[in-house]
Amino acid sequence: VPIEPKKSDVEGKAAMNDALDTLIAQLKAKGLKVKVDDRDYVRNGAKYFEWERKGVPLRIELGPRDIAKGSCVFKYRAIKEGKEFISLESAAEEAVKGLDEMQNELFEAAKDRLENGINTDVTYDEMRDTLESDEAGVYPGAGLYLVPWKCDAGNEDKIKEECKATIRCYPIDENKEGMVEGKACFYSGEPATHMALFGRAF
Repeated sequence: VPIEPKKSDVEGKAAMNDALDTLIAQLKAKGLKVKVDDRDYVRNGAKYFEWERKGVPLRIELGPRDIAKGSCVFKYRAIKEGKEFISLESAAEEAVKGLDEMQNELFEAAKDRLENGINTDVTYDEMRDTLESDEAGVYPGAGLYLVPWKCDAGNEDKIKEECKATIRCYPIDENKEGMVEGKACFYSGEPATHMALFGRAF
């Protein structure tokens, strides 16, 4: 988001264009997608809010004072708080580094949330009662159930009718050869054919 200098500041405008063109080229050279919001009929605050609402992971602000200092302003949508003042010379490298860090942290947080949200060693009655009481819907509640399952479309339909849960997937790591051997289906009691992940779809 370029913060334009005064209309009468011809030199400032030229410096802005040069700095902006250089920064855009450097960011694109690093493989980043860049969108310049140079609408002069929208206030900067409204622009910031709009791009945050759209989910843009990094907003870069560039104004006359920043250019005079040889810097720009970074504002990440997640993980990092507040604004960061970054040298224009290293802005592209810092953008790649910061976005990679944000992606890794968000991925690890999502992975932890998934692992902590999976119940194991539960009976069908326990799953049904928890889902029916909406305890599983409390964020970050445990709303997924990894259970032994005998593949049976009829029983799956009955479960869906009774508690609105369906099979989300058969996790690959839990369904390697021999992993369900000796286990009984949590619904029918018959020998299990898979380890299934049940949950409600929202």
